Amino acid sequence: MARKAPRQDIDESRLEVGATEDAAVGMKGVLVSLQRSWEQMGLSRTTRTLPLLNQRSGFDCPGCAWPDPQESEGDKRKSAEFCENGAKAVAEEATTRRVEPDFFARHSVTDLADKSDYWLGQQGRITHPMVLRDGDTHYRPIAWDEAFNVIASELRCLDSPDQAAFYTSGRTSNEAAFVYQLLVRSFGTNNLPDCSNMCHESSGTALTETIGIGKGSVSLSDLEHADLVLVVGQNPGTNHPRMLASLEKVKRRGGKIVAVNPLPETGLMRFKNPQSVRGVLGGGSPLADEFVQIRIGGDLALFKALGSLLLQAEQDRGGVLDQQFIDECTHGYDEFTNQARQVDWDAVTEATGLRREQITTVAEMLIDSERTVACWAMGLTQHKQGVDTIREVVNLLLLRGMIGKPGAGVCPVRGHSNVQGDRTMGIWEKMPDTFLDALENEFDVTMPRHHGWDTVDTLKAMKAGHAQAFFALGGNFVSATPDTRGTEQALQACALTVQVSTKLNRSHVVPGRTALILPTLGRTERDRQASGDQFVTVEDSMSVVHASQGRLPPASEHLLSEVAIISRLARKLLGADHSVSWEEFENNYDVIRDHIAHVVPGCADFNQRVRQPDGFILPHGPRDHRTFTTASGKANFTVNIPELIKIPKGRLLLQTLRSHDQYNTTIYGLSDRYRGIENARRVVLVNADDIVALSLADGDLVDLVSEWTDNQGNIEERRAERFSLVAYPIAKGCAAAYYPEANPLVPLGAVDKKSNTPVSKAIIVRLERV
Repeated sequence: MARKAPRQDIDESRLEVGATEDAAVGMKGVLVSLQRSWEQMGLSRTTRTLPLLNQRSGFDCPGCAWPDPQESEGDKRKSAEFCENGAKAVAEEATTRRVEPDFFARHSVTDLADKSDYWLGQQGRITHPMVLRDGDTHYRPIAWDEAFNVIASELRCLDSPDQAAFYTSGRTSNEAAFVYQLLVRSFGTNNLPDCSNMCHESSGTALTETIGIGKGSVSLSDLEHADLVLVVGQNPGTNHPRMLASLEKVKRRGGKIVAVNPLPETGLMRFKNPQSVRGVLGGGSPLADEFVQIRIGGDLALFKALGSLLLQAEQDRGGVLDQQFIDECTHGYDEFTNQARQVDWDAVTEATGLRREQITTVAEMLIDSERTVACWAMGLTQHKQGVDTIREVVNLLLLRGMIGKPGAGVCPVRGHSNVQGDRTMGIWEKMPDTFLDALENEFDVTMPRHHGWDTVDTLKAMKAGHAQAFFALGGNFVSATPDTRGTEQALQACALTVQVSTKLNRSHVVPGRTALILPTLGRTERDRQASGDQFVTVEDSMSVVHASQGRLPPASEHLLSEVAIISRLARKLLGADHSVSWEEFENNYDVIRDHIAHVVPGCADFNQRVRQPDGFILPHGPRDHRTFTTASGKANFTVNIPELIKIPKGRLLLQTLRSHDQYNTTIYGLSDRYRGIENARRVVLVNADDIVALSLADGDLVDLVSEWTDNQGNIEERRAERFSLVAYPIAKGCAAAYYPEANPLVPLGAVDKKSNTPVSKAIIVRLERV
């Protein structure tokens, strides 16, 4: 394998703003996929790797959690069952660039801290375990056994296991997640923050309360056979491009699509399917029948208004509501309707920026639809009333009996490839006693019962000095979290920080007093243990559990799998006489799956069922037979009162978003071509009318200053410097900027009061010309 030198020629200061693209994907998407793959992997490696992506005999995409076609539903997988950003994700992981010990010898931590996130990620795969000891300026190589000794020694020196936090990325496999949570709980704490705390925690909280399970209720077939699909606060063209093919099937079957978003997103307007003649040679398929350009933070008011219109239509003409479903399967209907009829349309207009006529049009589409699916992502979850908004979405579906019905239901579209599976495997700071009881019975280890810290609580604990050790199984904690400067300071105050990683990221350059980087295998690589080649499993957004097996040679002979890292650390930390068979876990992942089968609900006969061609589907009471494990025993209507966001004069409401050339905190490149933005990331998108009203000009360089009022009425300000102003057709009064660059503007105290999810989608800001 010919190795490529790490990139040094990165220039992020040449902003070019051109026309937005009028269609997503097409041949351009194919060409970009191949170009990026060849740049990172070379021709031979590309042709060996991409054909295995999302195939039954290959490996699961390390990007998003969009499900694969199911043979049992009559759907065949295509030979190229991946999207542009999936190809980029594979190319990033399977790159031939390497970060070896001599790289760290050349670059001090201070030097690396001055580099951008993009620069760090483009250097390549980390090849050796590295350590930064107290007082050192450079990371140095360390033997694996010594690394585990250092970590175990530091953890044993804590006054309490609760002084440590163990973070998890959504890319971790089911097997690694299960072993990880078992190690953490065997150590004595439930401090298991994860990336879901910052994205879909609001979904889980709202759905658990309303339907009894914090997961979506639809299959891929349900979505594709819906009469109406609501795509709310989501940009599938960038974040889940394979979803566009499913939306195209909806349209071809005569279904309709409503897009609710502050920005016009190209993928929801028109899709050129590169695997069809129409997509390659023709104009593609128009998708959204109705584009509802809502103001940031207005979604709850919108859904309350829609519910009111459905109730009024039932009163006027009858036959609108599914009264049998409401009577037999729901609770709280009377309380809901008493409040839902009281809609202040002036307040709705102010909150949403929408005309009543357009809202009425959407209501009629809901009435006409016999099968409705509601999809959403972080555009709904990362708000102060994110949980309330999702509960209101559920209210709307319950009125029409759209839960547990083919072609209908709730569809929170998860981001990272196994973030849902991690939670199923026990990665949560508040797992129920039934799960902990099962762990104790299976392993004869006493499990801690007090709830642990989520991500926001972990950051607060670090700042207060209560957390002294931080261990991250994947991810980029600093760039994923709010209040970036505060997060960096919190990590640097720790006695120990450990990052299990494949590539460099921002979290490596803000180390604790002792810091380790432990390089691990990627999803694309062969995992060979004592019993032979291993496979792992993942769970997609629609509760399908399936196998994934990498085929490439590891990037370095010094890499360990995540399971091996956890198992070896457990033996050092807990001792050779511990009752859990950690060494067997490392040697043979079937052993782990046998234990999962005994502990995790719905995973009986795990080893046998996951070896089926499409894996297996986890049970889902509301979907399967309209049973609801809520406090009432039924699906719950809820009452949710919108809180209007008051924006002072001269301010805007800002949301963070992804560029088309990134996935979560991983930045693939500097081309957000759908929005016409090239070669820069420090940009802020603002409506042209607002730019004029603020006495600014398109192209001005500005600082973004967030203003947040805490519970005591104190105004806190945070600043993100030197952003280029770009005129963009976003809703008036709104602005948008990429994360992680805009994350410093998000206060740690600005969270959804029910889910504790940071409010990254409704930040009051002012723009100051530089």
